[in-house]
Amino acid sequence: MAPTTRSFSFPRVIIEKDTDSEQSSSEEEDDEEPLHDEDEDEGENGKDSENDGQRIEEESNKKGKAPITISLKKVCKVCKRTGHEAGFKGATYIDCPMKPCFLCKMPGHTTMSCPHRVATEFGVIPTSHKNTRNALLYVFERQFKPHIPPIKPAYVIPDQVNCAVIRYHSRRVTCLEFHPTNNRLLLSGDKKGQVGVWDYDKVHEKVVYGNIHSCIVNNMRFSPTNDGMIYAASSDGTISCTDMETGISSSLMNLNPDGWQGPNNWRMLYGMDINPEKHAVFVADNFGFLYLVDTRSNNKSGQAVLIHKKGSKVVGLHSNPLQPDLLLSCGNDHFARIWDIRQLVAGSSLHDLAHRRVVNSAYFSPISGCKILTTSQDNRIRVWDSIFGNLDSPSREIVHSHDFNRHLTPFRAEWDPKDSSESLAVVGRYISENYNGIALHPIDFIDVSTGQLVAEVMDPNITTISPVNKLHPRDDVLASGSSRSLFIWRPKDDHEPTEQKDERKIVICTGTEKKRKHKSKNDGSDDDGSDVDKFTSTSKGKNLKSTSSATKMSNTHHKMKR
Repeated sequence: MAPTTRSFSFPRVIIEKDTDSEQSSSEEEDDEEPLHDEDEDEGENGKDSENDGQRIEEESNKKGKAPITISLKKVCKVCKRTGHEAGFKGATYIDCPMKPCFLCKMPGHTTMSCPHRVATEFGVIPTSHKNTRNALLYVFERQFKPHIPPIKPAYVIPDQVNCAVIRYHSRRVTCLEFHPTNNRLLLSGDKKGQVGVWDYDKVHEKVVYGNIHSCIVNNMRFSPTNDGMIYAASSDGTISCTDMETGISSSLMNLNPDGWQGPNNWRMLYGMDINPEKHAVFVADNFGFLYLVDTRSNNKSGQAVLIHKKGSKVVGLHSNPLQPDLLLSCGNDHFARIWDIRQLVAGSSLHDLAHRRVVNSAYFSPISGCKILTTSQDNRIRVWDSIFGNLDSPSREIVHSHDFNRHLTPFRAEWDPKDSSESLAVVGRYISENYNGIALHPIDFIDVSTGQLVAEVMDPNITTISPVNKLHPRDDVLASGSSRSLFIWRPKDDHEPTEQKDERKIVICTGTEKKRKHKSKNDGSDDDGSDVDKFTSTSKGKNLKSTSSATKMSNTHHKMKR
């Protein structure tokens, strides 16, 4: 019997290209105008190739095999249309021609030429110095005027990395908190539910507690009566109270006692703050409800109150530092609301501060409690100069790049708690800047009374985004969380000797370092940002890589000591 051979038919492969690029290449090759008969030949050949393609496509469809199409066309990531591209090209952001400016959301110009990018104070009306205070504001300022110096003090900007711990957490950092009495302790929470305690003066003294929560730690606050206890709100629907010395944690409230019952029933806790005078922990969930936990009994107190649109996240809560009966909340319903907790019922807010998009954070000013600072996803930082004045519209809107929270902790502008003038705020920036070919994402210090950019701090070895930033309440220290790493910034001291000034302490977590090396040996890939690679290379005795322009801005060409 003759052997039978089985015929193999492979599907047709069709490659799609951009017509614009084909036309431009043909124009470059042909300097002279083509003859008429050549055009006809090209047209006939094109028709023949099209007919051949249709015939092969029909044959493959008859045999049940669809053709494979490989598209080489440019596709815009913003509008999903072909023929153009948008997004970051290295350190430069290219706008989509179908959309307005990515920074200010206004048409007529690109992001690189946006006037708000050139000067943050563009279009901002500075604080008025005219005597337009009403009687209530006059009495309020009369009480606190002796505590505020008449001359605005000079800003002290921590602009140099002093120490860092690389890959400290297993997932990205979500929140930071300084210890209320120990000036060198920093607490951090991450996406996995872990809480870290780091002594950044001794650098190597650090611990991570991984058994407190099962997912994102959204907020942390210290107990007002015991500075060794920390309260934390998590997306697993629980509030924990943890002893920092032992790591032993107890759950004060669990909104999901029956476990996972589907996404429509799973409650997550986001905004949280503590009111010491009321002995209460206020916490809000992803359905718009506010809960109260008594710190004396560590139990839930009262019923939940709907404070935002039902079904929307309440991402931020803040008690007024001088008027404890006032509570400020913000959420995904595009509002920040002021409440009187003495009459806390649904729909009883004192003022509703409208925004155009989701509000990431809202804070009272740290000293007088008279001002309000909010951060919204429409790339605006809004300031209200007085809670006793007209709250229908903000006193100032400052355009700033922070409209991104996918795979990132949301950006939040926070007050400097040491600034007696209550005008300095710190916030991370999303859009990168090109410093001699290096894409860096600075941390901005903004004067919210004028909208001016006071300083932008960066390090040429930190190329990841730093959305989580916290200023120390007593020292001139800035803590920033970038990806899974923590960085401590201090002001430059020009009077120090060069040998001391050029030294800083970097700790790299050894377990993840081995894992990174193992991965790079197998497939040559790296898991996280390039800042880790640069810092790990310096741990072997090499100098930090820095360009001339970036070095002028940050002066971080230092030796490492382990």
